[in-house]
Amino acid sequence: MPRTGYVSLIGRPNAGKSTLLNRIIGEKVAIVSDKPQTTRNRILAVKNYPEGQIVFVDTPGIHRPMHRLNVRMVDTAVETLREVDVIVLLFDASTKPGHGDEFVSNLLTDLKTPAVLVLNKIDLVAKAKLLPLIEKAQGWHDFAAIVPLSAATGDGVERLEKVLLELLPEGEPGFPQDYLTDQPERTFVSETVREKVLQHTRAELPFSTAVAVDQFDESEREHMLRIYCTISVEHDSQKPIVIGRGGEMIKRIGTDARRDLEAFFETKVFLDLRVKVNPDWRNDERALDQLGVPKSKPRRRR
Repeated sequence: MPRTGYVSLIGRPNAGKSTLLNRIIGEKVAIVSDKPQTTRNRILAVKNYPEGQIVFVDTPGIHRPMHRLNVRMVDTAVETLREVDVIVLLFDASTKPGHGDEFVSNLLTDLKTPAVLVLNKIDLVAKAKLLPLIEKAQGWHDFAAIVPLSAATGDGVERLEKVLLELLPEGEPGFPQDYLTDQPERTFVSETVREKVLQHTRAELPFSTAVAVDQFDESEREHMLRIYCTISVEHDSQKPIVIGRGGEMIKRIGTDARRDLEAFFETKVFLDLRVKVNPDWRNDERALDQLGVPKSKPRRRR
């Protein structure tokens, strides 16, 4: 009997969840950046094995929310904990454990769902420091397994997949063999553009940047997609950062995004990018709805 089920990837921002997901799936289904809080939505991706099927759920990093955007992001991550068969908690092994890591691990306290601790980024850690970290991590929670790995290099990832398959319940696959992800094409476009903004602009800018797809013209899809997007920033001073001197930065962002989109859609892409100032959009419920950021589910009163 095959094993099949849902596995949630949780952890603090910049723990490497999206990098791990892309490594496992073998295709880019989630954008990545060295900036924290990159993932804003829940991302579902499916991988099939001879032994069964794993449905991975990548979630936003769990952190102290400062805006309505952050509240929605954190709620999205926490809500998945009771909806999956196995939980994978990622910890950046190249950093020292802090109060944030303790908070995340405490979320598992009352759950009966088996949890696996992944010590990621071991390629950045001396082996002599890894064993004491594993010993300390054993006191955080009664983990079903602790797996050191590097999502960047792939070292240890196959072992994690085997551990997860062993923990999943028996059952027939719920998705067809050719199913990859639940991300709509428009979402993939907006996230690809946002990834390039993250890569090319200053560190203080990405947190207040959003990308909306205004028009997705596929009337001539076999020959060309025509896509029009708006990049929103919160302050007037941020707009010239995205545009750059003589439009140099926006051209660079567009060129890199178009290259990825053409590879994904396997056709030529005309990409038009515009920048506008949208003050305090991170606290604007309507703006968050338009950007597709999931709403928090109503909490039951006790």
